[in-house]
Amino acid sequence: MLQHQGSARTPAPCPPPPQPRGAPLPSAAGAGRRHVAVRRGCAPAASFRFSATVPPPFSLQRRRREESRERGASRGRGASPRRGMRERCRPRGRREAGGEAAAAAPLREQRGAPAGGGRRAMEEGAADLRQRRKQNCTESDKMAPEERNKENSKLGRSPKYLLIQRFAKLFFGCLAAVTSGMMYAVYLSTYHERKFWFSSRQELEREITFQGDSAIYYSFYKELLKAPSFERGVYELTHNNKTISLKTINAVQQMTLYPELIASVLYQASGSEEVIEPVYFYIGIVFGLQGIYVTALFVTSWVMSGTWLAGMLTVAWFIINRTDTTRIDYSIPSRENWALPYFACQVAALTGYLKKNLNCSAEKFCYLLVSASTYTFMMMWEYSHYLLFVQAVSLFLLDSFALAQTEKVHEVYKIYLFSLLLGYLLQFENSALLVSPLLSLVAALMLSKCLQMNMKKGTFLSRLLKIMYIYLVLTITLTLNFLLKMFVPHKENEHLLKFLEVKLGLNTTKNFTMNWLLCQESLQAPSQDFFLRLTQSSLLPFYILVLIICLFSVTQVIFRRICGEPLKETVKLEDGRIGERPEIVYHVIHTILLGSLAMCLEGMKYLWTPYVCMLAAFGVCSPELWMTLFKWLRLKAVHPILLALILSMAVPTIIGFSLWKEFFPRIMSELSEIQEFYDPDTVELMTWIKRQAPVAAVFAGSPQLMGVIKLCTGWMVSSLPIYNDDDLLKRNENIYQIYSKRSAEDIYKILTSYKANFLIIEDSICNEVGPVRGCRVKDLLDIANGHVVCEEGDSYAYSKYGRFCHEIKMNYSPYVNYFTRVYWNRSYFVYRINTVISFQS
Repeated sequence: MLQHQGSARTPAPCPPPPQPRGAPLPSAAGAGRRHVAVRRGCAPAASFRFSATVPPPFSLQRRRREESRERGASRGRGASPRRGMRERCRPRGRREAGGEAAAAAPLREQRGAPAGGGRRAMEEGAADLRQRRKQNCTESDKMAPEERNKENSKLGRSPKYLLIQRFAKLFFGCLAAVTSGMMYAVYLSTYHERKFWFSSRQELEREITFQGDSAIYYSFYKELLKAPSFERGVYELTHNNKTISLKTINAVQQMTLYPELIASVLYQASGSEEVIEPVYFYIGIVFGLQGIYVTALFVTSWVMSGTWLAGMLTVAWFIINRTDTTRIDYSIPSRENWALPYFACQVAALTGYLKKNLNCSAEKFCYLLVSASTYTFMMMWEYSHYLLFVQAVSLFLLDSFALAQTEKVHEVYKIYLFSLLLGYLLQFENSALLVSPLLSLVAALMLSKCLQMNMKKGTFLSRLLKIMYIYLVLTITLTLNFLLKMFVPHKENEHLLKFLEVKLGLNTTKNFTMNWLLCQESLQAPSQDFFLRLTQSSLLPFYILVLIICLFSVTQVIFRRICGEPLKETVKLEDGRIGERPEIVYHVIHTILLGSLAMCLEGMKYLWTPYVCMLAAFGVCSPELWMTLFKWLRLKAVHPILLALILSMAVPTIIGFSLWKEFFPRIMSELSEIQEFYDPDTVELMTWIKRQAPVAAVFAGSPQLMGVIKLCTGWMVSSLPIYNDDDLLKRNENIYQIYSKRSAEDIYKILTSYKANFLIIEDSICNEVGPVRGCRVKDLLDIANGHVVCEEGDSYAYSKYGRFCHEIKMNYSPYVNYFTRVYWNRSYFVYRINTVISFQS
């Protein structure tokens, strides 16, 4: 046989491969395979390709029939016996996958044949590989139930029983989540009714409960409902010249009135005009969104821990710490109350999207939910892109340490870009979105994507690039943001940068607006009462415990990654590696960043505290977290897995009972306690304006009061409580001069420059006695005007003019020449601005 094949020398015979016990004797096809192996030389078993592929066992009789059939077919085609032997000896898998030409290429090269067939085979193999990659997702979806069925058969459980168990768990969990949200919405509605007695008040008294910027938002909602058509109402809002004197504004862009547009459309399209009053419909939508907010937090904690008991504990902590989790009690129409529920839904979907071993249908659902909620959130709040920037930084750090799938993270970046683009177009080319740090960061990350892919190769250069990656991204981000601010004209939010400079001590100023913002309670550092309340509800101690365990676990994972150890595809309970779950790492980083902001600005606690509730509830209900702790402690007396399962049920149960015993009576007492919002002076003032003031009159006063006047009367005002426009901020500062030590002529010039006809003095501001001296409006005005004199360590205001709000009440010249009192009560003094020809000295 060897001489027939033209061999020059006889190599040593190769030992036959070990046959399994009970296997049939080798057939002629197997002998042919050995002859081909002999011709090509004996190779080690590890690198011997033909002999490594053993066909599945057949019966001897069936093999002989197939062999004779193949031999006859090859002779019929004129093929040589040697070629037929090679055809028979080739493994079946290669013939089916296009590997026939690739297997025969070395033999053709020995005979001098062209290698075109080998190239064709490589192309076919590459196409087959791409096809298999596309089918990986479907195969994983098919294999997962098969693997579960195998495990269940080992445990003696039928697939039908497990399907019913999973369905019951999902059904009751969803039912608990929806019920929690609905009960919270009902609780807010009941509490609001008890606090303001809405149902027993007239429309004017109801509208007075909206204060400051909330009154402005609701006033535009009323205007939309009064418009003859929705299109006409939108046009009047985008070309509004009936709100602020001498100024035409695009109220939809300026104040982000998309919530009011949606609410008005729903009210009219649903036919609710004859069923419910507009104010009830409006606040009902807000309360419903708060219920969705709570439901989203429930689902997030449930997805992370695997038990809806964590969701129940999240809701309990959220409601108990309602003073620090939401501003719904003080300002119902505020933008954050409309926007944060959508952000909570986005975080819940992102949590599921980042999970490992997620099937295709769930991954697509999470991706679509992240996309929809991100875009909606950006349209609801003018500061939403700053919060998304914090989230993007969290994802960037998660991806930099290779703790999540890079493809998923970059898909989220694309969602950011798409949302920014749509927001820019639909918000009337809002330039604030173009110069936002979110756009610069995402663009830098997309530009650095190629560099990050080269980091996966494991070379020395890639390690250097990994070290420089974060620095490179930050450098590109700052450069892009600087260039965008140079070439894109923008005026929005410049006061925020000035505020940050003063807040961080990088600059000092006497500017009234900056100092007034610094004195706001929401922009100061959190008080000790805040931490005391979180501690009394046991939230803060458990959050710190969970955060420390997760941080140590994440640190261990990062060190393993640096040493080259790959992440596990599936983290089991006995592994005790909670830091390898990307969704957990994301929430740890996210809460740390939000907590850092909350430590500087108390207003940020409304963004941080809800996720503190969620993370703490997840931790105490997660067996993996307890198992991670026991892995470090090396418990041997008790089985750690059993103890982790017991504690994950016992600890939240004990916490729940203690919270129920201590705080449930307080919550019920809030609902049973009858409160009353009584402000007769404001009601009398609004009634007088509607009866006595001319329709074309323009009122001047504090911005907060002007918002209420615009809502209750519809009259034009000279300023509004809007803090994202530099021109309106300058107007507010100028009109606040009525409480400063300036002359009547100066005040008259300021008011007539805005075409004001009536001036309203508030006694609460003029005689303000604030808890912190130096933060009263009149003190800030004295500092800005240079009327503060410091002597021997004491400071006091000095001017040759008295305080205007005091002097005008004396009714002497020159004040009576410019202003005439037309109405007053205990809280308000209304003066008509006279028309004079010359000023008196």
